[in-house]
Formats: sequence, structure tokens, C-alpha cells
Amino acid sequence: MNLSSRTLSAGEAADLVRLAARAIGRAGLSHAYGHCSARLDENTFVVSPAKPMGLVTAQDNPVTVPVRGPLPSGALGEVRLHQQIYRRRADVRGIVRYQSPRIMSLSSLGRTPLARHGFGSYFAPQAPLWSDTRLIRDDGLAAAAADTLGNARAVVLRGNGLEDAARVELDVLATGLPGLVFAAEEAAARATTQGLIVERMWEWLTAGDPAAGGPGTGPPSVSA
Repeated sequence: MNLSSRTLSAGEAADLVRLAARAIGRAGLSHAYGHCSARLDENTFVVSPAKPMGLVTAQDNPVTVPVRGPLPSGALGEVRLHQQIYRRRADVRGIVRYQSPRIMSLSSLGRTPLARHGFGSYFAPQAPLWSDTRLIRDDGLAAAAADTLGNARAVVLRGNGLEDAARVELDVLATGLPGLVFAAEEAAARATTQGLIVERMWEWLTAGDPAAGGPGTGPPSVSA
């Protein structure tokens, strides 16, 4: 997401992040997971709160994060990727980490879209693929993924999803190609419950239900 080069005030950036988060959720590009951010200046940016983007409200406060340094309380571990991209790319004014259903399927074939139509032309010749299946929650992985992005407008992170697993399988089978399958060690490393994985999905699935607990509580069987 390349915003205008005009510097945003903290309030403008917070409003933009909240608005973008809800828009991404409404468009079906994010369910329980994902985050977006906007640069404030060379040293700081604001990122959406640790909750499903489609459920972000005007009362939710985005988190201010340093481009260099430890993540503050309230920032998800994956926000390290935002830090690493902002460090490398002075031209980048905003970042969205979302889960496009068809991109997830295509990445399971080890592929990213070629420039075959108007929207694809923005990413020509094609977005690079980050093939490591681990969640990007440490500085080393974040730096490597940012290096994979290079000067491109987007990088595809291979194989995210949940119920999406069945849809991805069907999409891959329909191509007649073998596709890529997680190795046992990849699956074990990826199947984590850390970083509010269960709690955020629970909040997404139970949004609007008067019997549901408050944000971030998680289902009753999940320990704190």
C-alpha cells in the first residue's frame, strides 16, 4: 500500500488504519487474522490492534511501533515484518498483511500470479513468493521475508489458512498439478496457538453474539 508522500499526523494515520482494516474485512480479504499499518515518519508507524480487522471500531486504538527496536505491548509478533520492510523501503508508506483466498491456493502450487490483466500489471512481472511456512514472528524470518520482497509491491506468503485448507486442496486438485505440501516439520512449526491465534478466531466467529465473552477472551477451553 503506497500512500501519498505527505506525512500523516498520528491522528490521521490512526483513522486511516482503522478505516483500512474494516475495508479489508468487508472485502473478504481477512477474517480472524491480518493487520495493516501506516508510516508516521522515518522512525515510527501505527499498526491495527490485535483483533480481526473487520471488527476494528472507532474506539480501538492502533499501536504505535518503532521501525527499529522491540515491539511494544499490543503489537502482534508478525508486526516485525512491517518493521523490516519500513527499514528497507523509504518509499513504502503503508503495509497490509491479508489472506487472499485464491492467492493462498496459488501459493500452494509454488506460484504467484503473472501479469495477465489490469490489476496484475501493478505487480508485474509477478510478486515474489516467500515459501517458508512458519509464522514470521522473529527478526531473522522478518528480515529474510523483507529481503524477498525487494523492490516489489507485494510478497506472497505461502500457505495460510484454516477451513481454507479444504478450499485450497480443491483448488490445487482442479489444476491437475501436484502442488506443494507441508513437510512434517513445517506443519509442526506452523500449528501454533501462540499470538492469540485461537482467541482472534473465536472473536471473529462469535462477533455480535450477546452470549460471547469480551474481545480476546477466547473459547472457554483455551487457557490464558
